Amino acid sequence: MTTATLDTKTSDESADAPVLLAVSYLRVSTREQAERGGTEEGFSIPAQREANARKADELGARIVREFIDAGESARSADRDGLQEMLAFIAASRVQFCIVHKLDRLARNRADDVKIHEALLTAGVTLVSATESIDQTPSGMLVHGIMSSVAEFYSRNLATEVSKGLTQKVAQGGTPGRAPIGYLNVRQTDDQGREIRTVEVDAERAPLIAWAFEQYAGGETSVTALLRDITTRGLVSVPSPKRPSKPLGKNALYRVLTNPYYAGVIRYKGALHPGAHEPIVEPALFDQVQSLLKARNAHATRHVQHAHHLKGMLHCGTCGSRMLLDFATNPRGTTYAYFVCSGRATKKTTCTRRAVPVQVAERLVEYSYANITISEDDYRQLASEVDAAFDERGVGRDQEFADLTTNRARLEAESDKLLAAHFADAIDLPPLKRHQDRIRAGLTDIEHRLREHNEQRVGGRAFLHDSQRLLTDAHRAYTHSDDGTRRLANQAFYTRLEITEDEQLRPRLAEPFATIVHDGPPPSFGPDAL
Repeated sequence: MTTATLDTKTSDESADAPVLLAVSYLRVSTREQAERGGTEEGFSIPAQREANARKADELGARIVREFIDAGESARSADRDGLQEMLAFIAASRVQFCIVHKLDRLARNRADDVKIHEALLTAGVTLVSATESIDQTPSGMLVHGIMSSVAEFYSRNLATEVSKGLTQKVAQGGTPGRAPIGYLNVRQTDDQGREIRTVEVDAERAPLIAWAFEQYAGGETSVTALLRDITTRGLVSVPSPKRPSKPLGKNALYRVLTNPYYAGVIRYKGALHPGAHEPIVEPALFDQVQSLLKARNAHATRHVQHAHHLKGMLHCGTCGSRMLLDFATNPRGTTYAYFVCSGRATKKTTCTRRAVPVQVAERLVEYSYANITISEDDYRQLASEVDAAFDERGVGRDQEFADLTTNRARLEAESDKLLAAHFADAIDLPPLKRHQDRIRAGLTDIEHRLREHNEQRVGGRAFLHDSQRLLTDAHRAYTHSDDGTRRLANQAFYTRLEITEDEQLRPRLAEPFATIVHDGPPPSFGPDAL
């Protein structure tokens, strides 16, 4: 995070003339972006700075402070540059906060609302250098939609990364860091491409194999095995931030239960054959698992009761989570209740009485009837979304055309350089240097084109799908099983509070909150049922 204070005075300004002041906020998501090109700021930060400066000129404002978060994700608002900017705004007379795009400021709706409230409280207007947002109703609609689109893009990007890891695992690759006994190795092939592989650690692998063999003998415990293998010298692999150290009991237990050592990768609960060399035979690994399960059988915990509302309900009096509990009457009949955890653990002075499970279920079911929209409402909302996207797209068509033109220019430049090299007009080292520059530029352009397309197509489809879900919300919920109901509650709501008089105060998740209502969430009680 860096900040810069800029000069606010010019020779041609009258001492009595009012000066509009602004702050500029710049951000890139990864450290690689921040250092791209071998410079302190990479390529993106200067481009954002230039666009923000142009916007300030259009507003007739002068940028007095610049705040930069380099290599910081917008998924969280806990960023040094952002927090320092909000503190500066609260203590100064700034009129504008300029960002290159809304997703530079936040990529989830909750943080966007908090940041925007802080700006409004300070009397500061949020301005985007590339997007048409203002304090008018239409401008606020666009702001809300774009904030939801940014959150969708962020989550979709995480899904794409997960998809890539899944494909890697399917091909036998290792996701992430290899466990102790193996080493992550980076190599370069003849074409200069980086290849990442996993190799057996010649120093630690024999000790891992010895540990499996010792435990399979049935004459030692995990605690005794840890003592023996530490004496033999097994320590973790050092890293730039952490030195080598002996394993703990839990770490050794994870080693003994990790099928990776038998040539199998466990990823997202499924097992996949790995391309790495196994350290132990599958039969030996299975023998160790049998012994571990037999010795842990006496420690089996009681089965936990499951319910599709667990984890979602909160006490409307003290805010504590509500827990599922059971009571049995003298006749042996068992009843299920949700009780306030604050009262049960005496962490609060709450006197909230228990809520029968059936009452909680009816309250939540009715809330879906309240948020369900009609087909006419859906068509009207869909047309408003399309209009907002079309209006915003007009300003981005030129950007898309410029990106396409620049891509063609870089590709043509690359072809000319190759032709010059084949004609012996340019040596290999400068060719590589120029091609690396071109490749970096093309990568950035492709990323921005994908983002442009995602916001035009993916974001529009996301909001249409969300609206369509609301047209069938109540019927779908009432006809779903418990597992599907749990997923629905997690998708539609961020919190469900039950008050002392058994009223439900639901908090809708985005984008449903923006679609359904702009005011405070309604309450639903038994009278409405």
